[in-house]
Amino acid sequence: MSTTVLDRLLRYVTFDTQSSETSASYPSTPGQLVLLRALVDELHALGVHDAVLDAHGYVMATIPATTTKTTVPVIGFVAHVDTSPEMPGAGVRPIVHRAWDGRDLVLPDDPTAVLRVADAPYLGECVGHDIVTASGTTLLGADNKSGVAEIMTAAAFLMAHPEIPHGPIRIAFTPDEEIGKGTEHFDVARFGARYAYTMDGGQRGELEYESFSADAMTLTFRGFNTHPGYARGRMVNAIKLAARFIDRLPPDRLSPETTAGRDGFVHPYVVQASVDGTRVKLLLRDFDTAELGRKADWLRGLAQEVVDAVPGAAVDVEVETQYRNMREVLDEHPLVVAHAREAITRVGLTPRERPIRGGTDGSRLSFMGLPTPNVFAGEQNFHSRLEWVSVQDMEKAVQVIIELAKVWEEQA
Repeated sequence: MSTTVLDRLLRYVTFDTQSSETSASYPSTPGQLVLLRALVDELHALGVHDAVLDAHGYVMATIPATTTKTTVPVIGFVAHVDTSPEMPGAGVRPIVHRAWDGRDLVLPDDPTAVLRVADAPYLGECVGHDIVTASGTTLLGADNKSGVAEIMTAAAFLMAHPEIPHGPIRIAFTPDEEIGKGTEHFDVARFGARYAYTMDGGQRGELEYESFSADAMTLTFRGFNTHPGYARGRMVNAIKLAARFIDRLPPDRLSPETTAGRDGFVHPYVVQASVDGTRVKLLLRDFDTAELGRKADWLRGLAQEVVDAVPGAAVDVEVETQYRNMREVLDEHPLVVAHAREAITRVGLTPRERPIRGGTDGSRLSFMGLPTPNVFAGEQNFHSRLEWVSVQDMEKAVQVIIELAKVWEEQA
């Protein structure tokens, strides 16, 4: 009996592959390598004999071409194995709620963890589906093990059906996407695809080819520490400088909690505080890359106003480029999106096209020379103990991968 996409997901989520922002290794955690090695073994068992795990923790493999055409470009499918460090990922106990009837799903290991349509409107489109959740105390790991399972299931199908004409197909499974390092050592030339797709989206039919552009800013407020009993006229408290800066950020705009759609934001998310020096880390996001520079200049000005008002205070500013709006590249390669749209339509879905209020590995890969939009994998409520995925959505994603292989061959 063939292994289904659900079988694979239920197996993969039991691997603890949580990545770590504090680790100096790559991949950041050894558990990722355990699953990556298992994927290589599984690919070998499917007959994908060139599957290999490299020194940086990337799995790459080839489904050989079956077409006689020589003009079919190499396409690739990419998914990441790591799960978010924001929520426990060890001891995941997946539960399949068969033919879900629309009632609230109370997760058994924590009765306060309740999945409701009122809180997750898309869930209401999945009545009658088989819904997979964790048990209430961990994330599920469908982000992005649903994508891994879909790519593996499509690979098994194509290897078992050489009568289906398609060009060369490359597969990549990556580590550390959740901590922003998923492409740090990705060798685009070795991967060898002309175009690729990350299977890392949400609702069925979703096709994403526009992302935020993103920078990270670090403001280090410099003060002067001395014994508080003798500090009059001498101490400069960097914690208070940082607090004054944060208090100057507008409460009604330009923040994640006050924006939606195409609005950008600035987001202070880490404060490392001491009297002598306090570091504030901020995320800068906008669909217009030029706006990032304007946001950075505005924040720099706010910080400078704070320290100029306090003798002896100073501030250091660092801005780090994170990723750029993939549409800047993908607009130059319209076929990669058009073929995805066609494949989604062929499996009976209406494409849901919307900008990503975030980024994917595809954002970076596109600027590394590999145009890579994002296709739905079914994952929902990611980074949460209320994470869930529809089995039927995953099955549709498998079909889309297969249809993409066929479309590229037909249109070559």
